[in-house]
Amino acid sequence: MALILNIETATSACSVAIARDGVIIAREESNEGNVHAEKLAVYIDAAMKKASLPYSSLNAVAVGTGPGSYTGLRIGTATAKGLSYATDKPLIAVPTLKAMAMAAAKKLNRTDLLYCPMIDARRLEVYTALYDSTGKETSPVHARILDEHSFSEYKAIAFFGDGMPKMKKLFANDSSKLWLDDIYASATNMCSMAEEMYLAKQFSDVAYYEPFYLKDFVAGKKITS
Repeated sequence: MALILNIETATSACSVAIARDGVIIAREESNEGNVHAEKLAVYIDAAMKKASLPYSSLNAVAVGTGPGSYTGLRIGTATAKGLSYATDKPLIAVPTLKAMAMAAAKKLNRTDLLYCPMIDARRLEVYTALYDSTGKETSPVHARILDEHSFSEYKAIAFFGDGMPKMKKLFANDSSKLWLDDIYASATNMCSMAEEMYLAKQFSDVAYYEPFYLKDFVAGKKITS
């Protein structure tokens, strides 16, 4: 059993949750967008104070691996690694998309569905994968440009995440698909997986761990007058 600080910054959401034995006891989260650098450390401290816990009481620090926002992942990773090193506690790298899928599977409790998390990758592109109700990956993590034929080879899928509205817009009149608005990349959806990984001693090397960017960072061109 463990007391774990969970950090998720793969998307516009800046999210922190403290869980004991996989059960959330304190959380802080904002969906304002692009506040990771400003808010993450503040949220972590606020959650620890809310739970009335010293940092030394933690058993591990967990961080969402992505894919997602390059900047968000860098900030979350640097913060998690710093805390892990400073407290001499293990680092747990939780796959963001799988954590989302497991949260959706728990919510729906249906074995006849495939679970499709989607993280916005701008325009009509998303980072996505497919999982069954047990968490087995049936389609690997990849970047996908959505169109009216996307996932047509599958019959029963639940879609969710901040990239899901793009898919929903393309299939607005398709009643065969399930859309979950309340499942997204959040530290609250990491807690169960982080606990399982802690018990299995699935730790990452603090010195060498890097998030799963999926794509190389491409800086936008500076516009000059």
